[in-house]
Amino acid sequence: MKKVSVIIPVYNAEKYVALTVKSVLLQTYKNIEILIIDDGSPDQSIQACQQFTDPRIKIIRQKNQGVSAARDTGIRHAQGDYFAFIDADDIWIPEKLEKHVEHLDNSPNVGISFSRSALINELGQSLNIYQMPKLKEIEVSDLLYTNPLGNGSSGVFRREVFEAIAFKEDSNTEKYCYFDTKFTVLEDIECWLRIAIQTIWKFEGIPEVLTLYRVNPESRSGDLLKAIDYWEKIDEKTRSYAPELIDKWKHQAMAYRLRDLAREAVRRQAGSIAVKVINQALKFNWRLLLTEPLTTSLTLVMSYLLWLMPKSLYFQVEHLILKAKGFIQRRKMQDDLSATMNA
Repeated sequence: MKKVSVIIPVYNAEKYVALTVKSVLLQTYKNIEILIIDDGSPDQSIQACQQFTDPRIKIIRQKNQGVSAARDTGIRHAQGDYFAFIDADDIWIPEKLEKHVEHLDNSPNVGISFSRSALINELGQSLNIYQMPKLKEIEVSDLLYTNPLGNGSSGVFRREVFEAIAFKEDSNTEKYCYFDTKFTVLEDIECWLRIAIQTIWKFEGIPEVLTLYRVNPESRSGDLLKAIDYWEKIDEKTRSYAPELIDKWKHQAMAYRLRDLAREAVRRQAGSIAVKVINQALKFNWRLLLTEPLTTSLTLVMSYLLWLMPKSLYFQVEHLILKAKGFIQRRKMQDDLSATMNA
């Protein structure tokens, strides 16, 4: 029975981290270790973790270095065959690890198993909408467009995946790194790109909602405009070892990236940013309205409604639109699950 190492980077998460740890402890798959990485958190996050006495939990402390360094520390201490990351404000469905282990055990070419995710707000309430990433036949171009896992708490990885991309930041250290600590935004996508380009391992998703992703205005991912600069840095780094891919896909990919940033801005009620970014996306590639008409048109409309409407009226319209979107997504998931069971 393979062991799963669950790595939880913790920084300023005292409001949420106990629920996160509890969701890991409630996993139906029991052969796990839980590595809580205290990234120099100044609040009461670690005290919240210390209430749990489960012997599978280990707390590792380091000075504040960022989420990439925290994940690297977790990987270096991990004893498992599979690695899973969960951010300290997200939640897992109890069957998550069991389903991913089964998927990886039965799919020898798959190195990264991930799931769909349901969005929750800062109070833990369901928003009744979902992250619906592409599940199969994921290409490098897909990773240049967006995060194919949806979020950093969705994936479960073979140990061999990280062994294949290990590097030393300088010749004076014996420590191997896996995530690039120079990236404080989109650090997971930069890592996934190296996996896709430099290893043999495939990405493949499970057509079920197994992760609850918190849309939290206080979280790191709230820094939307900074993400544009970091996409440029990702392109620059990727060009250093795969220039042909950047030359081929960069211009088209930027339109998708900007469109998705606009969607995130709408979720975080940043109307002026949403309008600015969706307009930039369409300047890069107006054909998004033809190739992905529903997602692009909805993002465009929601951005302008959020920007122009009184908040009270906007929230009424948003409720109706998201209710319809959630219904369509749930139908899609039901169809996918039926197809999987009948395969």
